[in-house]
Amino acid sequence: MIRVLTPLPVLLPLLGAAAALLVGGRHPRVQRALSIVVLASVLAVAVGLLLLADRDGADAVPVGGWPVPLGIVLVVDRLSALMLVVAATVALGVLVFAVGQGAADGDEETPISIFHPTFLVLIAGVANAFLAGDLFNLYVGFEILLTASYVLLTLGGSAARIRAGITYIIVSLLSSLLFLAAIGLVYGATGTVNMAQLAVRLGELPEGTQVLLQSMLLIAFCIKAAVFPLSAWLPDSYPTAPAPVTAVFAGLLTKVGVYAIIRTQTLLFPGGALDEVLMWAALATMLIGILGAVAQTDIRRILSFTLVSHIGYMVFGISLASQAGLAGALFYVVHHIAIQTTLFLVAGLVERQGGSTGVDRLGGLATASPLLAVLFFVPAMNLAGIPPFSGFIGKLGLLEAGIADGGWLPIVLVAGGAVTSLLTLLAISRVWSRAFWRPPAQAPADESSDAAAADAGPELAPAPAPGPAHEQEPVEEKEPVPAGSPADAAGVRAEARRAAWERHTAVATATSPVTDGLGGEAARERPLRPLPRVMVGSTAAMVVVTVGLTALAGPLYGVAERAAGDLRDRTPYISSVFLGEEVP
Repeated sequence: MIRVLTPLPVLLPLLGAAAALLVGGRHPRVQRALSIVVLASVLAVAVGLLLLADRDGADAVPVGGWPVPLGIVLVVDRLSALMLVVAATVALGVLVFAVGQGAADGDEETPISIFHPTFLVLIAGVANAFLAGDLFNLYVGFEILLTASYVLLTLGGSAARIRAGITYIIVSLLSSLLFLAAIGLVYGATGTVNMAQLAVRLGELPEGTQVLLQSMLLIAFCIKAAVFPLSAWLPDSYPTAPAPVTAVFAGLLTKVGVYAIIRTQTLLFPGGALDEVLMWAALATMLIGILGAVAQTDIRRILSFTLVSHIGYMVFGISLASQAGLAGALFYVVHHIAIQTTLFLVAGLVERQGGSTGVDRLGGLATASPLLAVLFFVPAMNLAGIPPFSGFIGKLGLLEAGIADGGWLPIVLVAGGAVTSLLTLLAISRVWSRAFWRPPAQAPADESSDAAAADAGPELAPAPAPGPAHEQEPVEEKEPVPAGSPADAAGVRAEARRAAWERHTAVATATSPVTDGLGGEAARERPLRPLPRVMVGSTAAMVVVTVGLTALAGPLYGVAERAAGDLRDRTPYISSVFLGEEVP
């Protein structure tokens, strides 16, 4: 059964992308429904693969019937299946959010038919990277998702997005070229790129050659994972994209790099030659990333820097190379994917309602919109590691693994992790106190809201506010509904439901000083729109997922521990590829 399901996380999104591209121009509703069905199916398949892999162990599927190691092989073990489940979960949540945002902003008039096919191609690339059994197929997975990400990042063609896209493309191409060069050297030294075969052959090379190959692969993956000092590109690239795109980028793309580090460090280079270097990189990533977050005043940039910072926790667990350290790292990867995606979705809601993500221009959101406040508060406290959330459980597991190691450098990392957690709480608390808790800001109006709307692109941008041009458009007159009729009663109920929804979700009218034309200032009311239900519903569902990680922390941590045991043993992975036979 597992062999039948294994190719589906790659095939379903690719076939769905082709179908979505064919129907998108004429039938946008069919395209949206098709994309959601495809990702829901991928999630169901991923859950099935995780259950089977956890029960029966790793298994491999030679694609096209080619014998191993000549052909492409897809490998499912606990680690890859776990990553597939969390990736499909957040991708589905983000896609529903994007559909809701597009519907609320009138994308039927200005559809971007390329968004859904590109999004599905991105997920296919992510799934291929997680299932790849050889280095070159891993490279192909990276290139598929990176090509799709270039399109999504520059969607709308605004100047800010093009600038960010250029930086992102240059950095991505650099890491890909380095990765490809490393693959060439690995093949030249060993005669294979199959990872199960490399696990045996690399150990036969001289130590200096091993360190060179390991260093090249590690640098390429650290760029993709945004590990300091190779992380400067991320805070300037992600915040410019639309909220759904930023959310999936922050949640998934860097974690594919982390996955590649985990797989290669444990399977190909288990000797620990560069573990100390990784520890220093983890410490610098945690501290410098979170200091950057504390210095920011924009919610998206704060979250981008915390994203960089918390990558350090994962690298910390990998560098320990113990089962406890790897288990903590795997659990924290799952936690962080869900939390970071959710927070960027919430940031999209805040920007939609407040017209900005700058904390100095926001205020009173907790009083005016309690639902929005809850949607931010729960994952924010989880990110900060407040008990009993999953962030606390993951950090506690990593800190315990560092203390159990006993070395002075792991103890320094434990202290650095504790400081990072406190500074994360400080950065998040500043957002809460300024944007949600204090009275509405009396800041001058600027054009940030309009610029953000322009950057969002036709499908994902807010619809234009009514103005003179709209008022001149002819409006179809409808016959009045007789009072007391069933249609009138239904209309009254619908209006009551709409009013109740607006009371729960709409931010109160904000006032901001504007020039009155005489050199003084006059108060101007700026009404803010209610939140669309689909966008709020998908974000709330993601918040529930993050809380579910806490409720299911025991079984989930158990899977992480068993996966860490397989990574350290290496035998289950190698045996699944060569069916228990001797590795050639």
